[in-house]
Amino acid sequence: MSRAQPRMFSVRSDGSADIQKVHLPPLPYAYDALEPHIGEQTLRIHHDKHHAKYVDTTNSMIEGTNMEGMDVVQILRKSYGTNQGLFNNAAQSFNHAFYWQCMKPNGGGAPTGQLADLINSSFGSFENFRKEFATAGATVFGSGWAWLIWTPSGLKVTKTTGADCPLTEPETVPLLTMDVWEHAYYLNYQNMRPTYIDTFLNHLVNW
Repeated sequence: MSRAQPRMFSVRSDGSADIQKVHLPPLPYAYDALEPHIGEQTLRIHHDKHHAKYVDTTNSMIEGTNMEGMDVVQILRKSYGTNQGLFNNAAQSFNHAFYWQCMKPNGGGAPTGQLADLINSSFGSFENFRKEFATAGATVFGSGWAWLIWTPSGLKVTKTTGADCPLTEPETVPLLTMDVWEHAYYLNYQNMRPTYIDTFLNHLVNW
């Protein structure tokens, strides 16, 4: 599977790129498109408040520095291990933009084609992958993310806490992510994270 990297820069009215700013991409569906699984209120708060704040803070922190004009992936990689505050906001800007693309209305179920073959060869079966991915999401302590990643040795499931993401590791390509910060699901599922995870895999995942 190839998932396009979210466009994270803004475009001026004349069509030219404004490379000085990390961009808040619009949702790839309407705010109410994922109901009843994720409600409109959750998406409005999550995208327009949480995601937007990460983008705004990233832009504020890179203003006047040698990172101004870099894309968000370059920023998060350059700041990793050297500027935790900037890394957190840049990584969360990327993580959220990628997460929106990992869901769709009437999604869920198993993939087909090449990705299905890769999952079967790496995990033995889709059900084995599903169990491993669900466990990763359920066992993140506090806030974080579950990921399906490509590596030279095959597909792997991993989990990260806070803002961390696999793009800090060499030769690693994120293929799928699931947000398990509470603001991603609390209005719909309260403290029932496993129910949200099952719903994500059954009804939302965009292969």
